[in-house]
Amino acid sequence: MGKVRGRLAVGKQAAQKFDREIFNLRKLNELEVRKQYQIEITNRFAALENQKDDGDVNRTWENIKENIKTSAKENLGMHEWKQHKPWFDEECLGFFGSKEAGKSAVGTGSKPKQCR
Repeated sequence: MGKVRGRLAVGKQAAQKFDREIFNLRKLNELEVRKQYQIEITNRFAALENQKDDGDVNRTWENIKENIKTSAKENLGMHEWKQHKPWFDEECLGFFGSKEAGKSAVGTGSKPKQCR
């Protein structure tokens, strides 16, 4: 017989889920925040155009990406995750304890005889 090997597969999306920054894009629905963000982006891109172009596409892309991230962080802020309530609370713990007490009370009785 051949050996069977088990493997835990983790998707790339699950592994990268915690590495990225998520901005609060719902703030763009507010008119004042949207205008402020547009002004900030326009100013940053104007400053990028004034810089001399060294011909490196990767460096240019990194500058654009950092400017967008910085503007979003300043104007929009980060997305706040909901704090979920724990499903196993003190009430559940009480039920679990009473269940165990009931099992032990039943277990102290006589055992049924085994048939031969």
